Amino acid sequence: MRPIRRWVALSVRADRWHRLLTVGAEGVASGVPLMVGSKLLQGWLTASQVPLTLIGLLSVAELPYTLKLFWAPLLDRWPLPWPDRRRGWMLVLQITLAIVIAAMALLQPSTNPASLTAIGVAALLLATCSATQDIVIDAYRTDLLPDAERGPGAAAATLGYRAAMLAVGAGGFLLAGRYGWPTAFLSAAALVAAVIPFTITAPTLRPVQHAVTSLRQAVLGPAREFLHRAGPNRSWQLLLLVLLYRWPDGLLSAMAIPFLKLEGFSDAQIGLVQGGWAIAATMVGTVLGGALFAWLGMNRSLWLFAAVGAVGNLSYWALARFGGGFAGLVTAVSLENISGGMVGAVFVALLMSLCNPRFSATQYALLSGVYALSRSLLSAPAGVVAERLGWPGFFLFTVATAVPGFLLLGRIAPWGEQEARGAFDPERDPT
Repeated sequence: MRPIRRWVALSVRADRWHRLLTVGAEGVASGVPLMVGSKLLQGWLTASQVPLTLIGLLSVAELPYTLKLFWAPLLDRWPLPWPDRRRGWMLVLQITLAIVIAAMALLQPSTNPASLTAIGVAALLLATCSATQDIVIDAYRTDLLPDAERGPGAAAATLGYRAAMLAVGAGGFLLAGRYGWPTAFLSAAALVAAVIPFTITAPTLRPVQHAVTSLRQAVLGPAREFLHRAGPNRSWQLLLLVLLYRWPDGLLSAMAIPFLKLEGFSDAQIGLVQGGWAIAATMVGTVLGGALFAWLGMNRSLWLFAAVGAVGNLSYWALARFGGGFAGLVTAVSLENISGGMVGAVFVALLMSLCNPRFSATQYALLSGVYALSRSLLSAPAGVVAERLGWPGFFLFTVATAVPGFLLLGRIAPWGEQEARGAFDPERDPT
């Protein structure tokens, strides 16, 4: 019996690592097109002497990332059956993205209207395919991972995403400087194509019960199911938690660079710490958050990581109040990004736990859209608050904005329970 138990344990462990490796690889596929359509394309246009006004207009092409929730129901309604209901779309979109990015290497940036039109169309097509891929990858990760693996899975996905940012944001520019911009785009296309074998060999999802059979179901069903499962009182509290949990992070991000500039740090210092070390610190925090999540569970992780996030914001208050020079800058950025990585890992796990596999594409897109409001509308007054209170007062204010989140956690994610109330449980699935 002992050899059989050992074999079973090894098999379970291998399956677990296969799932985590898969979501990490899909994180790479998500990160590459975003960086190509923003940083890499901006660099090429700038190097080609395209006016800054026209380069700025390309940000309009990123609207699909904001509007993707409107076509997310289509992916729940019309899944492609092979290899499974999520990976079918993932394969189609990854092949398309590799072709689009490779085709962009053929562009000739200039001020010619025809050239600018072609670049704009390519950027819009890239963003649309990338945003759609994000929908289906989020849904696949949500459907694939069991409860205990959501924290490590969120960490693996974030690590893959950050690795892609480094590969394209740093490696792409190095390749462009040495071999030319087309080579940088072809290399990014090859990186997306390298994920395709991982998608083909990824774990297969179990067939979903009560599949969506009409567009009306796909559009109205996600909200109805969520309200029915969570209950009318609990549902608005869960949505409010999604909105407010990362609000302190959004406020700090909005003012971090202006603060550092006004404190007298040079562009080189800010670029080195914020652009380089910050990504590494976030990856450290993500790994730490995923590991602790597996030990603590959902609710305790939500409490503990929110508290750690508040400490990260306090580090900026200390820098504003007491100074510290370059060492203080490194310390503050390190604490901010390590805590941010931990908060990000548990937050993604929370969103996954709130989705029903039947509607995961739409529900995850809607929940992430609610969260996006905290980084846009709720963080918009950050500059006004900073001017009124001064930098030390502003950073204390960002810490205070964590209080509503803690109050909500006390109601819907008590420390002594494992899972947030209203999270998906197949046994409670009313559909």
